[in-house]
Parts: sequence; C-alpha cells; structure tokens
Amino acid sequence: MFQSSHFPQRRMRRMRRDKFSRNLIREVHLLPEDLIYPVFILDGKNRSENIESMPGIVRQSIDLLMIQAEKCVQLGIPAIAIFPVIDIEHKNLTASEAYNPDGLVPRAVRQLKISFPELGVITDIALDPYTIHGQDGLVDLSGYVMNDETVNVLCQQALVHAQAGTDIVAPSDMMDGRIAAIRTSLDSQEFIHTRILAYSAKYASSFYGPFRDAVGSANNLGAGNKYTYQMDPANSDEALWEVGLDLDEGADMVMIKPGMPYLDIVRRVKDQFGAPTFVYQVSGEYAMLKASAINGWLNEESCVLESLLSFKRAGADGILTYYAVKAAEWLKKDSNA
Repeated sequence: MFQSSHFPQRRMRRMRRDKFSRNLIREVHLLPEDLIYPVFILDGKNRSENIESMPGIVRQSIDLLMIQAEKCVQLGIPAIAIFPVIDIEHKNLTASEAYNPDGLVPRAVRQLKISFPELGVITDIALDPYTIHGQDGLVDLSGYVMNDETVNVLCQQALVHAQAGTDIVAPSDMMDGRIAAIRTSLDSQEFIHTRILAYSAKYASSFYGPFRDAVGSANNLGAGNKYTYQMDPANSDEALWEVGLDLDEGADMVMIKPGMPYLDIVRRVKDQFGAPTFVYQVSGEYAMLKASAINGWLNEESCVLESLLSFKRAGADGILTYYAVKAAEWLKKDSNA
C-alpha cells in the first residue's frame, strides 16, 4: 500500500532525473499502432490537389492512395479512413451516389484490399459529400434533415461498402437509431464480421472547417449548420447517453469528435463503458498546429506528439489524425535513437 511521506524524504524529482527512470514509470505509451490515417480521395488517375487550409494534406486519386497505403503498412499504422471528394455532377438531393457499387469509395476499398489486405480500411457512412446542400442526410421542404429517411440510405451505403470489402463502417451522421439499422442490414446479408465504429459523440464544432473544404461540402453547406443533429458543445452527460445507446444498438467501437477540446468526454466515456474508444484530431486541430509550426511559433514534432499522447492519457484506444504518417515516422526515429 502506498505510504505518504513528505519532503525531504519524498523527492518527486528523483524519478525524473534520468531518462531511463522516466521511461520506467511512464504510464502511457504512444505507438504507431495507435494511429489511424484519414485520407481524401478523388476520381481520376495521377491526380493530387493540395488542400489550402490543411498544408501538407492532399486530395488524391486511388492510384496515388496506394503509395500512401504502402507507407502506412511500412510504418505500422494499422488502418486508414477514407473520405471521398465527389464531383458536383454526382451530387443530388437523394445522395444516390453514396450507394453506387461502382462509386469512388467502393473502388478504393476494393483496390486497397487487393493490394494491402493486412491494412484495415474504415469508410465514412454519411451523406454530406453526396448532397447538393452539404447536410449529412436527406432534407424536407423546409431544409430540416429527416432522420428515418436518412437512415434508410445510410444502410444502403453501409451494405455497398461491406460488399466492396471494407473492414469497418463508421457512421458519422448522428441520426438516431442508425447503428441498430445498419447492424441489422449488415447481418441480414451475412456481413457479420464488418465492424461498426460509431461517431457517438460528434459535436457541432467550428473545428471542422478545413475538412469541409477538403471534401467540397463547405460551399454546398454555405451559411447552414448542423445543430439539429450534431451535439451541443456545452453538453457532457448527453455524450454518455449517446454512447450508451450506440453500444446497445451494436456498435463495436465509439468515437469522440473533435479531439483535444473534448478530452474530458474521452475520459468519461472510457471510465463509464470501458468499450473501445476512438478520438478524432480533426482538421481544425491539425490546421492550428501546422500553421503554428510553419510560422515558427511551436516545435511541430514535440507539440504534435504531446497532443497525441494526451488522447492516450485520456483513455483513447485509437486516434484518427492527419499527422499519423509523420507521427509514426517521428516515433520510429525516437525508438531507434
């Protein structure tokens, strides 16, 4: 049993004096295996477009994605998460391209599983890349996002992705009841091994701006917002309610998004449920770190690794971050030093 003592008998700095003793008592370790790399894909061949609001991140065609995927495998990053950039001619009010078996995402999944079967593939289940209004679901005449009608389309989308071979479908839409509906749809077609990563506590955050630029939904959304289905940033207890519902409905993993402003939610979710808990270091978080580094205001490597370590300390099992590849390189370098 721990026995309390006082200075000078107890000197807390003793164990901090040398690197070996600091390492021996380190409570949390960050590894490449903790990271998931989000990628933006677009149609065509040998296409790469810089994302102005996310320096260093690109939209890329499937052939170039394979180069990134190979790098992830080499670095020990266990999975990538795919986000599509859909050409405007394929967007409509019904989001029909979301469940096109020959669409951009199914084609990318098929190629990834052929080329890198050991790499986990996560696909986004949401309609905002496919709608002309930029909302995550179907809307009625007043512009309100309809829940049940949207869930029906999400089920079709999840089935198409499962048929293409995705390992994990990740509903990020925040519609009520969609986890149970997707689980039922998958199981009915014998996709019993397709996992569900539920964006259970996805907040209506202002930190998503660069992401919406990246996937081309910012202009479609315009002055609109997602307050009627994403969570109020003021709420914490509600996040536990949402997570509990999704786990009861069949989610295998849950997500908290954004990341660093919501570390308290990560901790509460992990303490309450003990379920596999993921966190998303979103585009706005990346942009702030990157801009500060470019301007010489912060040391990029140390600040990024510290931010990722904070997610692990808060209880996250996996971290989606645009810094995944760079962070894995830094971690490998440190481990070989």
